[in-house]
Amino acid sequence: MNEFTIDSFEKYLRIVRDDIGITDQKGQRKRRYFRGQTKRTFEGYDLKPSIGRYAHLNSLPPIERDRLENEVLETFSNHLLTYVNHLPRNDWEALAIAQHHGLPTRFMDWTTNPLVALYFACRESKKDKDGNPCDSAVYVLISEPPRYSELRRQQKNGTASLKEPEGATPLSDDDGYDNFGLDETSEANVVEEDELDTATATRPRGQSEAVKEGELTPFDITGNVIYDPPHVSPRIRAQDGVLLACHQPMQPLEEKDVLELVISHTAHDDIRRRLDQYGVFDKQLFPDLDGIAKWLKYRVFEINGMT
Repeated sequence: MNEFTIDSFEKYLRIVRDDIGITDQKGQRKRRYFRGQTKRTFEGYDLKPSIGRYAHLNSLPPIERDRLENEVLETFSNHLLTYVNHLPRNDWEALAIAQHHGLPTRFMDWTTNPLVALYFACRESKKDKDGNPCDSAVYVLISEPPRYSELRRQQKNGTASLKEPEGATPLSDDDGYDNFGLDETSEANVVEEDELDTATATRPRGQSEAVKEGELTPFDITGNVIYDPPHVSPRIRAQDGVLLACHQPMQPLEEKDVLELVISHTAHDDIRRRLDQYGVFDKQLFPDLDGIAKWLKYRVFEINGMT
C-alpha cells in the first residue's frame, strides 16, 4: 500500500490536489473516494464493511452468510413502515437505510469530499494500549469500481458489466472544487415520495418490479460497486456520502486498491481548528442536535473556547 505522511493541513490539501492521481493521462478528472479512520489498518482496523468485523461469520459457507444477511434485511424491512416516510424500492435502498441506522451490512461508508474524510480521521485522537497517541489515516480508493447507476443503465441496455464503462463521460472541470480535489458530481439518488411504489409494502420481499426484471442486488455482485444512496438523512448529503458494496464482505480491501494518507497525531489539533474554520465540522456534518452538542463540546470544553 503506497502511503504519504501528513503533518499539516496545507500538506494534506496539496497532496490531495497534486499527488493522488485525480486526473488521467489525458488530463481528465477521475472520481476519487475517501475514508477517514482514527486508526490505521496495520493497527487492526481493516478496510472492510461492518459485517466483516464479526469473525464468527467466517465459519459459515458464503451461501449461508448471504442467507443470514437476507433474513436480517427482511426483518429490518418489515419494521420500516412504522419509522420512515417512504419505503425503499429495492434491496440497495433498504440496505443503505439499515447501514445508516447501524445495522452491520456489506456496505462501507466513503465520501467524495476529502475534507470530510479528514474530519473523521482527526475528530477524536486515539491512543494505543500503552497510552501513546496514534496516527490516523485517510484512505483513497484508487481501484475505480463501477457505479451502481451506470450498471443499471447498462443492464437496461443488456450490457451490464462490473467494469468501468469505456468512454465514460469525464467529470466536469468547472465544479468549483479544483483547488482541493473535491468532487460533488456523483449522482445522488434523491428519493421523491411520488416516485415510490407504495404497493411494495404489501408484497413479500423480493417481489418488487425491479427484482422481477432481474435487477442486480447487493447480494449478486461479483465485484465491488459504488452506490450513491438516497438522501434518507441530512447527514448523507452533508457528508457527501457514498457506499461501497463489497462482494467479499468478510475480506478487507486489497492493498492495491487504496492509497494511505497517514495523518500524524501531532497535527490533529491544528487540523481540527482549520476544519472548523473551513466549515467542515460537527454542526455542519451532523445537521441535528447531536451535531450542535458535539460542536459546542469542542468549542467550549475541548479547546478552552479558543478557535
